[in-house]
Amino acid sequence: MPLLVRLGFDRLVAEAGYPGSEMVPALSAMLSLLALKLLDKERRSHIDDFNCDEPLGWFAGLNILPKKSFATDYSYRVGRAQQLGLLQGWVKALAPVMFPEAEGFSLDFHPIPFRGDPAALDRHYLPRRGKAGPSVLTFFALEQASRCLCYANANLTRADQHGELIRFVEFWREVAGSDPQWLYFDSKVVDYPELSRVNQRRIRFVTIRRRGSALLRRLEQQPASTWKGAVIDIPKRCHTKIRYIEEVVRLRGYEGPIRQIAVTGLGRDRPTLFLSNHFEETPRELILRYAGRNRIEDGLGISVNFFHLDCLASEVRLNVDFDAALTVIANGCYRWLASRLNGFEKTDPKQLYRWFVETAGTVTIQNDHLRVAFDRRSHNPILREAALDRDSLPIPWLGQRKIEFTYC
Repeated sequence: MPLLVRLGFDRLVAEAGYPGSEMVPALSAMLSLLALKLLDKERRSHIDDFNCDEPLGWFAGLNILPKKSFATDYSYRVGRAQQLGLLQGWVKALAPVMFPEAEGFSLDFHPIPFRGDPAALDRHYLPRRGKAGPSVLTFFALEQASRCLCYANANLTRADQHGELIRFVEFWREVAGSDPQWLYFDSKVVDYPELSRVNQRRIRFVTIRRRGSALLRRLEQQPASTWKGAVIDIPKRCHTKIRYIEEVVRLRGYEGPIRQIAVTGLGRDRPTLFLSNHFEETPRELILRYAGRNRIEDGLGISVNFFHLDCLASEVRLNVDFDAALTVIANGCYRWLASRLNGFEKTDPKQLYRWFVETAGTVTIQNDHLRVAFDRRSHNPILREAALDRDSLPIPWLGQRKIEFTYC
């Protein structure tokens, strides 16, 4: 709550134009659904588990949370324009706090499987099933240094997925006033003509090239003296010895030359082919840069495991797009919490929830503040040291009361 107040979440919801009613305003509706994301609840029907939980109602500015029928209906009353407006406002407000000097972004698609009757949805490959199936294609962007998700779009079809990278570039330009400096993505995110457009905007990138049989045969025929050696240090692979061949190639649909680095020793039977439009950095530095792209895969795995991204798919992509936007906001909340807890900066949301959020206590509303008294627990000293309520601002949706944490 201190973060939401600091970033002006009530103002962001109002500016995005989300609908509301006299009984449940737009802000309360959004906070009610966000609470399910923050509390490790995978389906909106589980909102009934909290029907008598008054503090959760206070979190949303209500006496209790609304019924599941309202929550489900509300998700279908919003559109892509509102999600985009909320994400722009959220990222613009969160950036000075979490990534003031954002440099690189990891990009990836994620298909959300549809589990209902046969639907008019595109078929995409589902890694967890090992086959293609009806699914809603989503696109996410993650800021490398802070590991914060900063963009999501689930209103995609197979026909327009190749233009999504440029749409993210335009989104970031609207937020930050300039194009991203570095982009990291795999071979399926863009085709070569779109890769050429990225290069024309002078955005540096590192991506992977698909390995054709003819290309692999040519590499196998290279003499051993052509391969150079290097040592890289990445998480869980310290002092890994690699061998690489660097060359300048041309691709069909890509204007101008591009740098290609074929690398062995990365845990694959066949060489991995890196492509980049940056010719100054060493091959080792480019490989280390791309190694950070695994964070987007970790972030999507966390979104599936903790934020239950795959559990809310429906035949209507609009509903999933709203859920994806809430996932971005919930991810930012947990990354902020991790950054404030000394020694837990890289901790996953599920562990943060178990150690710090899922705890017992007493919440008391008084005239000028909201007091939260935590019961005894081993991790309380970490919370006390973080002083999350220090210099807390008045909460607009709770009668301008301030929040105060106390410990038994």
